[in-house]
Amino acid sequence: MSSGTSAPDQPGAHVPVMLGEVLELLAPRDGAIYVDGTFGAGGYSRALLEAASCTVLAVDRDPDAIARADALETSFGTRFAIAEGRFGEMATLLAAHLPKGADGIALDLGVSSPQLDDQSRGFSFRADGPLDMRMEKSGPSAADIVNTASEGDLANIIFNLGDERHSRRIARAIVAARREKKLTRTRELADLVRGAVPAAARNDASIHPATRTFQALRIHVNDELDELDRGLTAAETLLAPDGVLAVVSFHSLEDRRVKAFLRSRSGGAPRASRHLPTGAVGAAAPSFELLTRRALRPSDDEVARNPRARSARLRAGRRTHAPAWPDTSWRNAA
Repeated sequence: MSSGTSAPDQPGAHVPVMLGEVLELLAPRDGAIYVDGTFGAGGYSRALLEAASCTVLAVDRDPDAIARADALETSFGTRFAIAEGRFGEMATLLAAHLPKGADGIALDLGVSSPQLDDQSRGFSFRADGPLDMRMEKSGPSAADIVNTASEGDLANIIFNLGDERHSRRIARAIVAARREKKLTRTRELADLVRGAVPAAARNDASIHPATRTFQALRIHVNDELDELDRGLTAAETLLAPDGVLAVVSFHSLEDRRVKAFLRSRSGGAPRASRHLPTGAVGAAAPSFELLTRRALRPSDDEVARNPRARSARLRAGRRTHAPAWPDTSWRNAA
């Protein structure tokens, strides 16, 4: 997962989404330490470093993003450092550098503009490229999934991770096509999906018929939802008291998880019994205070400047002095 932008599959330059709102929530100050858990093109890291004489520790799983970090290391010296890995592992990657905890953590979910715009990465079907979609450039690719998964598994992936109501028709078409030859190109798969969905869906000009299928495959290939779960709990562990977690998501699957996590950790999750008081014995003290009761949305001006921002949602919470929670029961509410 990488900083910059996400789900909308359109070409364009990297623009950090909801940057002003994220900076306002994190309130960068001199001497503080911030974590950019999804470095991507470095937009949030650079903005934090320019806003105050602070330190930024970044994380990214994409080798290309690690290479792009050289520019910030040159410009800001020891105030900036980056670790290669998943943001779900940031508690392990960064704990030694944060003896007193982080003062703020930014997570910008999904796929970054550089990933979308590089046709060789296979994230977009706007330009033809290999059917890859791997953020780490290792492990099974999207081509491996579409050519080996059973029809039932493909339908479940496309439905559950893409919210695609025509998932069974698409899965059936994929299996039929791969009997003739392997599917290896993004445009090839996009055309196949377009042909599999009903005419009414093909004629919806607001979204390409293959968008949800590509989203589902990308999320599956990169284990993005489980990674988000791990990242949220890692942030809870790393943040110092009064530290702020700000998360920008781009589709409902992500946003529901962030909402459920912050709601649970702030004491807002439903109790087992309405007769059980909030402070009952055995109930953990809230580890977060909500800073956004509802998800913030990008302004109309931002969406006009950067169409990729249109589906963005921003949620944030401030860490309390309570210990991090040991359980993951919040996931059931996502």
